[in-house]
Amino acid sequence: MNDEDLFSAAMTDVTPLKKTNDKVTQQASSADKTNAEARRKAAQASELDDPNKLTSEQVELLHPDDVLSYKKDGVQQGVFKNLRLGKYDIHTVLNLHGKSVAEARTAVYNFINDSQKMNLRSLLIQHGKGVKSQPHQAVIKSYINKWLQQLDMVLAFHSALPQHGGAGAVYVLLKKSDEARLENKEKHQKRSR
Repeated sequence: MNDEDLFSAAMTDVTPLKKTNDKVTQQASSADKTNAEARRKAAQASELDDPNKLTSEQVELLHPDDVLSYKKDGVQQGVFKNLRLGKYDIHTVLNLHGKSVAEARTAVYNFINDSQKMNLRSLLIQHGKGVKSQPHQAVIKSYINKWLQQLDMVLAFHSALPQHGGAGAVYVLLKKSDEARLENKEKHQKRSR
């Protein structure tokens, strides 16, 4: 038996579907509409309760090889240059490879807050270039660029040197925590006495 005979034998008890030109329409029941409304209200309420104010709306997409660079007013040029050149010890690293935008948003927010609470000032975030991301490249990288600018505790950031991930990673410099500032102030007052 050849392939066609085998196929015909296997299909002997199959009945073809009838062709119809009728359009199938579905109307949502009132229960479906009520459930959708409840889900929408719950999502809005959870957004209001969420302390994470990083936007998850669309951002301008960057090219995978674009350099990220940002410095707040008041940050000394020498400090920014040292960050850019990777001269600060990296205190901790966050790897975002394989994360969705929602997962990355939560991870970045928690990472920055936790790092500042622990008085860690020089960080590395490995976001990747997103070259193979579909349907758009560099999505997480584009969001990182936006999110880091939204966080008050971030003083500056710059794409990393090749040995730390190059255009697929970013150095981040944080403000001192309130406790660290107070401790530093007290230390300098003791010296001047």
